[in-house]
Amino acid sequence: MKIPRIEMSDAATHWQNVWTTKQPEEVSWHQDDPALSLAMIRAASLRRDAAIVDVGGGASVLVDRLLEQGFVHVAVLDIAGAALQTAAERLGPLGDDVTWIETSVLDWRPVPGLFDLWHDRAVLHFLTDPADQARYVEVMKRALGPEATVIIAAFAPDGPEKCSGLPVRRHDSASLSALLGADFRLVEEARAEHVTPGGASQKFQWCRFVRVS
Repeated sequence: MKIPRIEMSDAATHWQNVWTTKQPEEVSWHQDDPALSLAMIRAASLRRDAAIVDVGGGASVLVDRLLEQGFVHVAVLDIAGAALQTAAERLGPLGDDVTWIETSVLDWRPVPGLFDLWHDRAVLHFLTDPADQARYVEVMKRALGPEATVIIAAFAPDGPEKCSGLPVRRHDSASLSALLGADFRLVEEARAEHVTPGGASQKFQWCRFVRVS
């Protein structure tokens, strides 16, 4: 499957370079088993026809697992077309049933209220500018319908200060709750350690929110 190309920003060029010079299992955020993502999605008690978007999903196997579980409306958004292409080729014909979105989340113009669940593992923490963080929340609110679920995983306060050569904004549940605001209620949180393919330990903060207004 050919992923439509868009004009590249500096950020897109950076991530496209990452995904064209490394194999999926070589990047530091690679997971063989997205167990915590799946556990939090399961806790949301979604219908199998619920619409799910994996923001920054790249070449993650989360989309594979969601399709295996019978979800029929899954979208994967990533700034790097090469990452999406890798995932689409891995899935083969099953990838035809996935909506592949090549863009920065900050530039995305989603159909209002389309999605029931927003999943983000390790995109938000790259947004260090408060204006970009606010734009992220604005896009998220536009994309989600009433009572939708938000799952965000970001580097914890004792996590890395940089990733892929870029600075990050580390978060705890309080900072994520403050960023999302009163429209979202925190219903679950967890601390987790991710071990990179190179053996390094990275501390993550996970939060699950429900939209209340």
